[in-house]
Amino acid sequence: MDRAVSLPNQPDKTTKVTLVESSSNPGGLELVSSYQTTRVGDPTDLVALAAQVQKGDDFTKANACNKLTVIADQIRYLQEQARKVLEEAKRDADLHHAACNIVKKPGNMYYLYQRPSGQKYFSIISPQEWGASCPHQFVGAFKLQHDMSWTPIDEVQKRDADIAVMDKLLSQQTALPPYTEPNFKGLSD
Repeated sequence: MDRAVSLPNQPDKTTKVTLVESSSNPGGLELVSSYQTTRVGDPTDLVALAAQVQKGDDFTKANACNKLTVIADQIRYLQEQARKVLEEAKRDADLHHAACNIVKKPGNMYYLYQRPSGQKYFSIISPQEWGASCPHQFVGAFKLQHDMSWTPIDEVQKRDADIAVMDKLLSQQTALPPYTEPNFKGLSD
C-alpha cells in the first residue's frame, strides 16, 4: 500500500511511503509483531515513515555522490598519467631519432646539441668537457635506460633510486607476503 506524504520541513516535496499490507495472519503466519512495531512509536505515523524514507534517499544519494567523486578523481589522475606517458613516449621517440655517429649503450649519459641548421645530435662529450669551445647549442643531457627510455639528467638520481628499490623487491621473493585479505598489522592494538 503506497501513500504520498509531504514532510513538515519540505512541504513542496512529497515522499512515497510503502506500507505492509494489513493482515494479522497472512497464510496462517504472523509476519510482523504488532507489539514490536508499536512499542517505539505509532507504525501508521506516515510523516515519521516518510522522514525515514527521505533520510534513506538522502544518504543513498550522498553515498553515490561520494563514490562518483572518488571515481572522477581517479579518472583525472589516470588522464594525467596517460598524458605523461604520451609526452615521455614522444620525447623518447624524438631522442631515438636524433643524429648520432656512435652506438648508444644503455646506462650511459648522452648530451644533445643543436646545430644552427636545426639538426639535433647526440655526443658523449658534455658541455663542461667542451668548455668555452663548445661548437653548438647544448639542448640537454639524457641517460639511456636499459628499457631504452631516456631520463633527463635532473631526474636521473630519482629514477636510479626507484630502479634500486624495484631491484631489491625483485631479488627478495618474500618481500610481498601472500596475503589475500587487507593487512592492518601495526595499526591496531
